[in-house]
Amino acid sequence: MSSQPEVPPFPSAEQPPGPPAAARSSLIRLQEDLRRADDSLVRLLAAWRPDGSEVPGQFVEFWEGREAQARRLYELEYGARTSLLGFQSGANTVAPVPSTLADPAHVTPEEEEAEEARDADAEPPMRKDGNPHAAYRVVVDRAFLTEPEALRALDERLAAGHQVRVVDQPLIKLLIADEETAMVQLEAGRSMILGPPLVRLAVELFESVWQRSRPYLREDGDLDPADRRLLQLMLSGLTDAATAHQLGTSPRTVQRRLRALMDAASVSSRVQLGWYAMRNNWV
Repeated sequence: MSSQPEVPPFPSAEQPPGPPAAARSSLIRLQEDLRRADDSLVRLLAAWRPDGSEVPGQFVEFWEGREAQARRLYELEYGARTSLLGFQSGANTVAPVPSTLADPAHVTPEEEEAEEARDADAEPPMRKDGNPHAAYRVVVDRAFLTEPEALRALDERLAAGHQVRVVDQPLIKLLIADEETAMVQLEAGRSMILGPPLVRLAVELFESVWQRSRPYLREDGDLDPADRRLLQLMLSGLTDAATAHQLGTSPRTVQRRLRALMDAASVSSRVQLGWYAMRNNWV
C-alpha cells in the first residue's frame, strides 16, 4: 500500500517563511558568485600587465608606489563630472581612513589659502567633503568596517549625501569616475587604470555587487541609529570585541544590547536576529 508524502505545516505568522539556515545558504551562494566575479576581473586585469609586450596605452596604465597612486586617485575623484562608484576595503595604505576625515577644529580662511598655495609637486591634500559635482555610490566590506575611524568616515559620507552600502565578502579597491575611467588596486604597491572599453568590466562588477549589497544605516523605521550601527557590524561578522572597539564600548555592553534586540524581535539566536533585521528593514 502506497503512502502519501507528509505535507509540512504552513509556517505561522510569527515565523519567517523558511528557516534561517536556508537564508544563510542563499547568502553564501550569492557571496560565492560575487567572489568568482571579483576574482575573474582581477585575473583578467593581471593578464594585461606589460611584461615586454606592448599594451595599448589608451586602455591600460599602471601606477606604482603609494604617492603616485594617491595622486592619481585624487585626480580621478576630483576630476569627475557626474558620478563616482567605489569599493572600499581594509588596509587602506594609499588613503588611510583618518586622513580623509574632516578636522573637528574650525579651519580659518587663511589656513585654507595656505593649503591651496602648497607646492604643485607636493602630494595633494584630500578634500574632506568629497567632489561636490559628482554623485557618490560606495560599497564597503567587513575589512573596511574594522578600520580605525571607519564608522565616522561612513557617517560623514552619509552627511555629504553619498549612498553607502555594505557587503560581507572581501572587495577589491576600486574607483570609477563618470563610468569612463576605473582605478583598480591589484596589490598594495600597484594599481591599474582602465579606459574604454575595459572600464565596462569594472562598471558591471560594481553594479552586480551594488544590487546584492545592503544599505548602511537606513533612515526609515523606528530603530535607534546606534542599534542599526550595532546590527550592521554584527551582520558583517565582526566579533564582539571588534564591534565594541568600533563603537567605543565594552564587549559586555555589545552582548547586552544584542540580547535586548533579540528580545524585541522575539528570537533566540543571532542568526534569527539577522534574518528578522533584514526582513523588517532594521538594516
